[in-house]
Amino acid sequence: MKYLFAVLLFLFSRPLFAETYHFVSINYLIEQEIGRIVLPEIYKRLDIDITITPLPGKRAQFEAKTGLKHGEIMRIFSYGTETPSTVRVPTPYYYLETMAFIRKDSKIKIESVEDLKKYHIVKVRGVKHTNNITKGMKFVEDLDTTKQILRLVSAGLADVALTNRVDGLVHLDELGITNVVPIQKNLAVLELFHYIHHSQKHLVPIVNQKIIEMQHSGELAKLISQAEQQVIKNTQYFP
Repeated sequence: MKYLFAVLLFLFSRPLFAETYHFVSINYLIEQEIGRIVLPEIYKRLDIDITITPLPGKRAQFEAKTGLKHGEIMRIFSYGTETPSTVRVPTPYYYLETMAFIRKDSKIKIESVEDLKKYHIVKVRGVKHTNNITKGMKFVEDLDTTKQILRLVSAGLADVALTNRVDGLVHLDELGITNVVPIQKNLAVLELFHYIHHSQKHLVPIVNQKIIEMQHSGELAKLISQAEQQVIKNTQYFP
């Protein structure tokens, strides 16, 4: 009898979610690298282990929507509409600013999204916020990394690079480029959400509640600040 009791005690004392969950992120973007640090800490407080595989944006979306992975770590609101096989965790845990970067000597004036239509724009392939803001525009070119798009603008081979403000500033500093600057005002501020494949939707309410708790306690803000500092120190490893 005592052995049966010991077995039952072992079974019921194990974490409720013993499985490891596997998510994807977009590679080489500052905000995604911050998410790769922050999200595992959120899950850790739920006694859940996760892995995160960085991939190009379109590949990441494919693996999340088909269930090859259990979801994506960080996407904007409209991703949920475009990817109905995933469930949005309702509370955002980070944000980004869509920013245009131009040469200092270009005399380009951008005060609204409409102004972008006149220029040759470069952006990172598969990133939703820059995809959305340039939808229907003719002179848009996709590249693989933020450093590539900033180099093109610096060399005068493109007019405008679109990316997250922090992402652009950090990479400009890393590259030592001084002739490219952000415009005075961002084009959009967008909240970032965690998305989970519907096959694992049982995770959504508990992850959402933990994010809310960590926001209220100030723990999330502290984690994000630490993650930002860590990522900024390591941008030399980005291509």
